[in-house]
Amino acid sequence: MIMLARSLRSSARFVRPRALCRTYASAADLTPNQKYKDVTHPDTCPESTSELIASHSHYLLNTYARPPVLFTHGSGLTLHDSAGREYLDFTAGIAVNALGHNDAGFNKVMAEQVGKLSHVSNAYWNEHAGELAKSLVEGTKQHGGLGLKGSSEGGKVFFANSGTEANEGALKFARKHGKEVAAAMGIEKKDGIVCFTNAFHGRSMGALSVTPNPKYQAPFAPLIPEVKVGEYNEMNQAKINALINESTCGVIVEPIQGEGGVGTGKIEWLEMIGKRAREVGAVLIFDEIQCGLFRTGTMWAHSNYPIDAQPDIVTMAKPLANGFPIGAIMARDKVAELISVGSHGTTFGGQPLAAALGVYVLSRLNDKAFLASLADTAAHLDSLIVRLPKLFPELIAEDLRGRGLMRGIPFKDHTAPAELVKLARHRGVLMLTAGADAVRLVPSLIVSKEQCDQAMAVVESCLSLMQEQGWGKKQ
Repeated sequence: MIMLARSLRSSARFVRPRALCRTYASAADLTPNQKYKDVTHPDTCPESTSELIASHSHYLLNTYARPPVLFTHGSGLTLHDSAGREYLDFTAGIAVNALGHNDAGFNKVMAEQVGKLSHVSNAYWNEHAGELAKSLVEGTKQHGGLGLKGSSEGGKVFFANSGTEANEGALKFARKHGKEVAAAMGIEKKDGIVCFTNAFHGRSMGALSVTPNPKYQAPFAPLIPEVKVGEYNEMNQAKINALINESTCGVIVEPIQGEGGVGTGKIEWLEMIGKRAREVGAVLIFDEIQCGLFRTGTMWAHSNYPIDAQPDIVTMAKPLANGFPIGAIMARDKVAELISVGSHGTTFGGQPLAAALGVYVLSRLNDKAFLASLADTAAHLDSLIVRLPKLFPELIAEDLRGRGLMRGIPFKDHTAPAELVKLARHRGVLMLTAGADAVRLVPSLIVSKEQCDQAMAVVESCLSLMQEQGWGKKQ
C-alpha cells in the first residue's frame, strides 16, 4: 500500500495549487467573499488512479457514489490526493478524526501497542478496556451526563466496533430491561421502542428499524416490530403520553441529529420525553455517536442539561479512537445491573489496541487547554456562519443549526446542498450534506481559526456563484 501511494503521487499530473489561507474580513462586513470562484480541484485524476479505480470497481460492492478522488496521505486537516492536490477536510471522516489525520501521539500509541498485543478475546482481561471504561465514566461524572454528576450512582461500559453496533446493543438492553420491569409491574409485555423523525441510528436491522427514512428502510422491510415514530421536538404533552406508554421499553433520540440535518432537540422537549419515559419505566437512550465526546463543546451534548433531560444510556463511537473502529454503550448502574453474563457479546469490541487508542484520544480531549482552544475556535466559526443568511437570504434559511464544531447550514432549496458540497470540493474544501436540506460542517476538533476562515471564504464564493446561476430562484 505504501508503494502504491508513492507510485500514485509520483504519477500526478497536477501542480499543487496555491495556498488558500487568508485573513478573513470582519464578521460585521456583509460583503461576501468571492476570492475562490475559480475551479482549482476538478473531479479529474491521473490515468493511473483511473485505472486503479476501475480495477477496484470490479470487486467492491457498488454502495457508494464517489467522485474520482483518491486520497493517499494527510496531516491535521489537510488531505493529499493522488494528483498532488491539497484539500481542507471539514468532514473529519464523518465526524471521526477528532485529532485530525496522522496525529503523532496517536501513531506512537498505535505502534507501541501493536508491538505488544493487538487482540485478545473477551474470554480474558486486557489492560486497556477497563482503563478506557473508567475514563468514560469518571469523565462523565466530572463533566456531566447520564445524570451522574453529583450522584453516588455510577455507570458501566460495553465496547463494540461501531456506532451502529452500539445502538443495536442499547436497543437490546432496553428490551431486556423492559422484560424485567414488566415482570415487576405484573404487565404482559413491555417491548415497544420509540424513535423520532429525521433520526439516523445505523443500518443493521435493529438500528435501521429506528431510522424512519423510507430511502433506508424500504428495501429491507419488514423490520423489527413494535417501533413507533414520534415527531422530533413535538411539544404536545398528550401526544408524548400516547407515544410513550406502559408498553414502551425504550426511547432512542439524538440530542443533536447528524445525518438527519443537524436538527437540535429543544431542552424542554427532551425533559418532557425524559420525564414520560421514567413515568412508565422505559429506558431513555441518547445516541451521541456524532454529537458526543466534545464535538459540541461539552463531553456530551446533554452534559449541562437538566436532570430530566439526561438519559439512562448514551451510545458513542466516531471520535473515540480517532478513526480506529470502536463503539461503546455507557449505561447507568440501574440499567447495567440487569445486564448479566451472556446477555451480549462481541469478538473485537474492547480489544487492547482499540482501547489503548481510546485512552489516548480521551486524554487529549479532556485537556483544559485543548477545550479552551476548541471553544474559542467554535465561537469564531459561529461568527462566520451567522453571516450567511444575511449575505444570501434567497439561498440560506435563518435556522442555523447545531453548536460547537457540529454545524448545519440549511438551504431553502433542498436540491442546493449537494451543489455546494460539489463546488466546495472543486475549490479544495471537503464538506458533507445532512438530511434533505443542509450542509454539515464537522471539522476535526484541532481546527484553527485560519482554517475556518478558509472554509467559509470558499463557502461564500460558492454561494455567490450559485446565486449568480439563479439557485435562489429555483425554489
